[in-house]
Amino acid sequence: SSGINAEYGADAHEPISSMPAVSRIGVNRLIEFIDPLCQIGLKSVLLFGVLNSADSKDDTGSSADDVQGPVVRATVMLREKFPNLLICCDVCLCEYTSHGHCGILNSDGSINNAASIKRISEVACAYARAGAHVLAPSDMMDNRIEAIKAGLKSMGDNKTCIMSYSSKFSSSMYGPFRDACKSGPQFG
Repeated sequence: SSGINAEYGADAHEPISSMPAVSRIGVNRLIEFIDPLCQIGLKSVLLFGVLNSADSKDDTGSSADDVQGPVVRATVMLREKFPNLLICCDVCLCEYTSHGHCGILNSDGSINNAASIKRISEVACAYARAGAHVLAPSDMMDNRIEAIKAGLKSMGDNKTCIMSYSSKFSSSMYGPFRDACKSGPQFG
């Protein structure tokens, strides 16, 4: 399995300083990057979205499920080119929000859990519609799995899996995640 940081910068190939030999890859370069790996046995990827500009970030993470966004585009492309590749998508808002937190905030800066899980479910469903086999929520909001499952059920999806956060937390991807996804919290 490989963690892929798909970036809005369509032709990007940017090294990640905290992860030697790992780079952020622009969506237009994913196929050339993934193809040789699949030829030597790569079976799955975990996609993380990265915005190339703080201007694309807002309070609700609206770019997370944009059909032209990095994860949706990468998922569609990879499914078409590599039908046997298992595609997992990180589901979180931190890399898309202007404040860098994993949810929607109240005016006092606290988390609005109800709005957050609704938004996270919308993003998860967009990734499932794009073709993700596995959704990997990493936001830690209360009741988010229930909200994601309800969203999938409402669209008639009973095939998309949900990965336990502990699987990602135990991986080598967790520690440098904030650096890789340019998503450090702005406060708190």
